[in-house]
Amino acid sequence: MEQDSDTGNACYPIKLAKPGFVVGMVIILAATVPAEARNTNGTPSDSAQQNVPDTTYAKVRSSSAGNPAQSRPHPGTPEIISVKGVRQNFLASSSHAGTKTDTPLIETPQSISVITRTQLDARNVQTLSDALAYSPGVRTNIYGFSPRLDQFIIRGFDVTNYGVYRDGLRQPVTPSLLSFRTEPYGLDSITVVNGPASSIYGLSSVGGMVDLETKKPTEKRINEVQFQVGNFSRYQGEFDFSGQLPSDRRFTYRLTGLFRDSDTQMQAVPDNRIYIAPAFTFKPDENTRLTVLTNFQKDRTGGSMFNYQTTEGVLTNIHYADPRWNNLDQTTYRLGYEFEHRFTNFFSFQQNFRYAHGDSNAHYLYISGISDDGTSATRRAGQVREQLNSVGLDNQAKFDVKTGPVTQKILLGIDYLFTDYRTSYADGAAPSLNLITLNYGAQAIPTPSVYSIAHAGQTQVGVYLQDQIRFQRWLLTLSGRHDWVTTNSGNYYSHTSQHQHDDAFSGRVGLTYHSAIGLAPYASYATSFNPTIGETKNGTSFRPITGNQYEVGLKYQPLSQRLLVTAAAFDIHQNHGLMTDPTDPTGIYQIQRGQVRSRGFEVSATGDIGYGFSFNASYTYLDLKTMKGDASTQGKIPSGMPANTASGWLDHTFDSGVLKGLGTGFGIRYIGSSFRGDTNATGKNKSMFLMDAAVRYRFEAVSPGLRGLQLAVNLNNLAGRNIVTCQADFCYRPLARTVIGSIRYNW
Repeated sequence: MEQDSDTGNACYPIKLAKPGFVVGMVIILAATVPAEARNTNGTPSDSAQQNVPDTTYAKVRSSSAGNPAQSRPHPGTPEIISVKGVRQNFLASSSHAGTKTDTPLIETPQSISVITRTQLDARNVQTLSDALAYSPGVRTNIYGFSPRLDQFIIRGFDVTNYGVYRDGLRQPVTPSLLSFRTEPYGLDSITVVNGPASSIYGLSSVGGMVDLETKKPTEKRINEVQFQVGNFSRYQGEFDFSGQLPSDRRFTYRLTGLFRDSDTQMQAVPDNRIYIAPAFTFKPDENTRLTVLTNFQKDRTGGSMFNYQTTEGVLTNIHYADPRWNNLDQTTYRLGYEFEHRFTNFFSFQQNFRYAHGDSNAHYLYISGISDDGTSATRRAGQVREQLNSVGLDNQAKFDVKTGPVTQKILLGIDYLFTDYRTSYADGAAPSLNLITLNYGAQAIPTPSVYSIAHAGQTQVGVYLQDQIRFQRWLLTLSGRHDWVTTNSGNYYSHTSQHQHDDAFSGRVGLTYHSAIGLAPYASYATSFNPTIGETKNGTSFRPITGNQYEVGLKYQPLSQRLLVTAAAFDIHQNHGLMTDPTDPTGIYQIQRGQVRSRGFEVSATGDIGYGFSFNASYTYLDLKTMKGDASTQGKIPSGMPANTASGWLDHTFDSGVLKGLGTGFGIRYIGSSFRGDTNATGKNKSMFLMDAAVRYRFEAVSPGLRGLQLAVNLNNLAGRNIVTCQADFCYRPLARTVIGSIRYNW
């Protein structure tokens, strides 16, 4: 056992308008535009396309973000269509995430969407939550302004902790504040799979999963530097370099980095970051590839950014954050590789490996009461120290088999995940806050006393088999997996220990018919299994979270592949899901509830529709209900979950005329009303419209000598809406209007 040199605390080191109208209009607009093709997800980002001719191809290409590989076009699709016109690529045609194979999105028997690098650049997203804000079925910012975590919900279920993957491997999680926060500038794309994915990934949320695809080395030369400045004293610099080694073209490299120093809308809550991600690829021949991926990230923000809420549920302007005791310092790093080798035309092997480490130190204050005369607030100080080590390994054997008119793509895999987590909790009295003088930062905060030192370890081994069977225009997808999970936990203070072993089978069956005109109806059934690491406030280990989903849908993609429209209806049941403990004023601990049902449907459309226009739009309807649980919540709608959400972003770049070089973007998000508490007895959150906008200018339109220079301004929450939202009867301030100007240069 060691002592923290800063605090002396003990810690154990680790040895729109109406949604239907919006979607309808963009589909009609797409249908009236001549058939330009588009870039796929594997093309360089918009910023790296300054020297690319204004010609694109509609050849079906598969990309797990940045490593395009040819894939079989769907029946009836011409091999190549070469036309002029479209440079933007909001739309990707395929992704590994839904099946772990190169499968077109239209043939994946689940709702799946890809956020390409072009979309990320157009909106200049700063967090993973921002990136997902326009995705169908996804609810972001449910906890308001919160730079501590990337928090989001898919189809009514929290995916923050148990549904985030990076490069196909599960991202390690903790039940408290330590998290592997995502730097969007380091990504090539993000894939969102709605609904269970346990049949090939194992432990994941019933609501869905998000796969983050890291920027990887490219043979094409990339040189990019960028500087950003924004409100709240935000200063950020970025760089991205990639290419082949001149001495040996079998080696390619990439170096991506970001440095940020920023305040936020709340005092004593910074948003500082250092991110460095070196990577290299060795390709000795056409059949073999080894890519090494590393990254280091250091974050500093606030341990708390909440406001005091009265016993009547009124959120006041008295905030918890005090400069003398309000830091959340996190350091994370990853080291891994992706190895691929094709032995024959029908057999290949892939192995993905990653080691990840993280540690954090959180200082925070919270208010436990207000004096009778209203002149002072009683405060307490807390501290959470966390450390985590994780090792993940995924082995995949892939077979392409043809038997007469039937073709099969068979995937056989075995994966392993080990996680070791240590944490210590401290709590103690702190000086009262003078509500007249608001003497934040004027008083010394005593170091709180440690009251809990806990540890948890989890080992998971899974074996899975998937067969994608194609007969003419029919595609049957069968997936099955068995997981064995061992979880050990204990507490050094209470001298308790627990051992838990869980195993379960997860499966998926999906049937798709891909018609000659680009329509693809499908139906699927899938189950999920997710043993969780951690325990309740009273030390009880969490039970595994299980669930199942029925889904039917229809996808449409014309032969030009410049548009993808998806409609899906689903019915999900989840057992033993986690939620924030309503009795915990710090918001750190969680509890489990009984059974929650989610029914609804989604409609989405994404396209690069020509003449410089690109868009995405979606509408989601949710019918959520707590089927089993506490008597006060049974039959009620889980809090913070609106029945109706919609979003749409339209982007346009002028490629000719007096406005050549000018690009604009405008987005609108609708979030419907929802209940403040799980009993549905404490009122409702207001519905709201949020608007975002962007404008950019490429200076090459003025002079060829300025090629690669771009100036942009992005605005989020354009109207400055300040509507308080509540979940589990705890209320949160929203994210304020942000304005970020950037200047970028590519050469």
